Amino acid sequence: MEHIKLLHCCITIYLVIQLGLNCFFSASVKVGIINGTEAEPHSRPYMVSIQLQEQHVCGGFLITDSFVMTAAHCEEHFKENWDKVTAVIGAHNLKDNDFERIAVDQHYIHEHFTVTKDKVINDIMLMKLKKSTENSKNAQSIHIQEKKKARKRNDKCSVAGWGCITTNGNPSDVLMEAHVKIIPPETCKEQWSFYNDSIMLCAGGLHHGFCQGDSGGPLVCNNFAVGIVSFQNKDCDHPQQPNGYTRITGFLPWIKKTIHGTK
Repeated sequence: MEHIKLLHCCITIYLVIQLGLNCFFSASVKVGIINGTEAEPHSRPYMVSIQLQEQHVCGGFLITDSFVMTAAHCEEHFKENWDKVTAVIGAHNLKDNDFERIAVDQHYIHEHFTVTKDKVINDIMLMKLKKSTENSKNAQSIHIQEKKKARKRNDKCSVAGWGCITTNGNPSDVLMEAHVKIIPPETCKEQWSFYNDSIMLCAGGLHHGFCQGDSGGPLVCNNFAVGIVSFQNKDCDHPQQPNGYTRITGFLPWIKKTIHGTK
């Protein structure tokens, strides 16, 4: 059976406090950019660092002025501590404080989200912020893909985050990015038995991709967010399986219902 690494750092509050942002291997859930480069500062104004007690836990991205999209499995870190969860907007270097921190008002996890040690399904969550980012510095939402499009083999896309840059390594203070290629669905199905092409897609992972700490970040193709960082092989440096993403177009009715239902 595949052993899934759900992509984030520091599984409990205790470990966040004791270990800071050191990323470590966990049998349950953890992603960072592998073989990537530092992003041009503020070139990805939609990127969000989702933090617990002001420590980076997961990535996310603005899809409206008030909503952040991320992975549902990130919620395991927050549990009963949502009052201590914030979204860091407009950041590049998480150490320089040149960003805005906004509290989370509500979070919405897909009702059929399922995660076990061998699979993750419907891995999507929306977070409504307590204030709009309309006038925030270096912040702008990204368009999500609204029609399922058969991405061509080897389509060039990109992924970014503040996660670990090696397996069990340290997270990055600055936003990192990597270019990745779309993996054909038949190849992904061979490598991940639970793969469902209507709600998932694969890209990168063999040479460039994500590691611990990037869960919830976007897969971007042609300036559209098409996927959400979801699952990976436990070895970021020498993975035997492609990186897995939640396919955003598989959840459009739920996304629209959730956003419009909260206004």
